[in-house]
Amino acid sequence: MSLLNNLAQWLPFGKVPEMDAQAVFKRLQKNSIQIVDVRSKMEWDKSHIEGSLNLPITSLSINTIKQLQLSQEITTVVICLSAHRSIPGVRKFKQFGFTDVYQLEGGMLSWWKLALPISK
Repeated sequence: MSLLNNLAQWLPFGKVPEMDAQAVFKRLQKNSIQIVDVRSKMEWDKSHIEGSLNLPITSLSINTIKQLQLSQEITTVVICLSAHRSIPGVRKFKQFGFTDVYQLEGGMLSWWKLALPISK
């Protein structure tokens, strides 16, 4: 992969598959989803979706993904605050062999707006 293509993958622009907050919540209740929050640890500590795993976008690599022991067989949703950092997150997960990957449409802002459950 050329340097330019590699850099382009990290840009928070463009389209990636999305799942809305209600759909994520329903899938979470059925335990048929894994959520990776790519916000900073400080942001995650303040408020996060229960059961989500924190992997800051600045630390995202094949090695850090392996450390989380995520399954490539389960739908993965990558989330951030406003659905910008999650765009390159989705791209990287796909690059690393995850096929069923989405971003949370609207990010945590959409989750909070619907007053869905959080952990602090």
